[in-house]
Amino acid sequence: MDVNQQIIDTFRANNGEVNEPMRFGRSLVLVHVPKKDGTERVVPLASIHLDNGWHVVASAAGSPKHPAWVYGLRRAQHVQIEVPGEPIRALTAAVSELEEPARAAMWERFKAFSPGFAEYEKTSEGRVFPIFRFSGLD
Repeated sequence: MDVNQQIIDTFRANNGEVNEPMRFGRSLVLVHVPKKDGTERVVPLASIHLDNGWHVVASAAGSPKHPAWVYGLRRAQHVQIEVPGEPIRALTAAVSELEEPARAAMWERFKAFSPGFAEYEKTSEGRVFPIFRFSGLD
């Protein structure tokens, strides 16, 4: 089983709390990203809940290239997300990409949230990491 699927299964089995194989606690959301072919990809992403929205960063662990799901989110007006809770809540959410200076401010929050994010800057070859906000419609 791949690591993402293990994280998704753990999230769903533990009301959104994930501490294996990595320590996320209750900071993950599962995003159902639409693909061009009409299917969807479920992506577990570290998030920051702020101002009634869930924020995620397309860091791709510091890769110089955006993760493939960025393009699906840029095409979508709405997505399904699963958020921690007892029970887990599934929401239809509006999706928007943060623009400067809001993106830079949220990036600072992500680096404060986990020092690993700051490390990603060293290997990204200057790529600016997109940050998306999901605001619940349900």
